[in-house]
Amino acid sequence: MTDGTPGTTPAGGLRSALARAGASLFGLVRTRFELASVEYLEAREHALTRVVLTAVVVTAFAFAALMASALVVVLFWDTHRVAALAAVTLVYVAIGAGAWWRLKVTGRTAPAPFAATLAELERDGEWLSETLRNRANP
Repeated sequence: MTDGTPGTTPAGGLRSALARAGASLFGLVRTRFELASVEYLEAREHALTRVVLTAVVVTAFAFAALMASALVVVLFWDTHRVAALAAVTLVYVAIGAGAWWRLKVTGRTAPAPFAATLAELERDGEWLSETLRNRANP
């Protein structure tokens, strides 16, 4: 409201509206950055856990495979040493091919990083464009 004095602005004028809009926009952006930060921390923790567990699994299975291979070759050394070596080699080739195939499938079906943040930003953009359209065409 104005008191009638020239040069004064109403209490709910344009400046106040812009300040409220700016504060709302800042709050919206801050919320989205917080969401992205939480998602990043979760992804980092998940990746670290997977790397450590993968290293343990690979090491344990490598030693187990080495010992099993040595056992097979030693058992058949006197009678079928070439066949034993060929069989052990074919088993490793099959395991490697299966793991490679699974790695490719996992890579294609993995969810996109920051999917929730991107979805929220998309919804914000749609809401903003719809609001601007509605205000332009009352």
